[in-house]
Amino acid sequence: MAIFGAMDTAASGATVSRVWLDAISDNIANLNTIKSADEEPFRARLVIARAYRDDGGRGAGVVRIASKAGEPAMAYDPGNPLADEEGYILRPVVDLGEEMTNMLLAQRTYQANMVTVDRAQNVYRAALQIGTR
Repeated sequence: MAIFGAMDTAASGATVSRVWLDAISDNIANLNTIKSADEEPFRARLVIARAYRDDGGRGAGVVRIASKAGEPAMAYDPGNPLADEEGYILRPVVDLGEEMTNMLLAQRTYQANMVTVDRAQNVYRAALQIGTR
């Protein structure tokens, strides 16, 4: 294990949390993005991450960004210029409640990782001062 392993591990977790928060903010920003019935609707972005402990690395990393599966909701809005002949538009595949819950989880995860970085720095500073006293 490297001497700064705790900081590296926590920093990688904070990076995953930042990417997750970026995806969530993009999902919320596109909550009202509508498409015509013949176009693909906006789909929430999902961050796929994994732990790196088996292959010599430590921490976590983003594997890929996936799109949320599921059927988009059709909404009746005949006055909308994007509506089809029957007056329907496609709503995005985004659940605001789910996004808000994910945002709280991502924020707490980021905060926990940053506290770990801060505490590791304090421990390393204290270790460096042992020989100077």
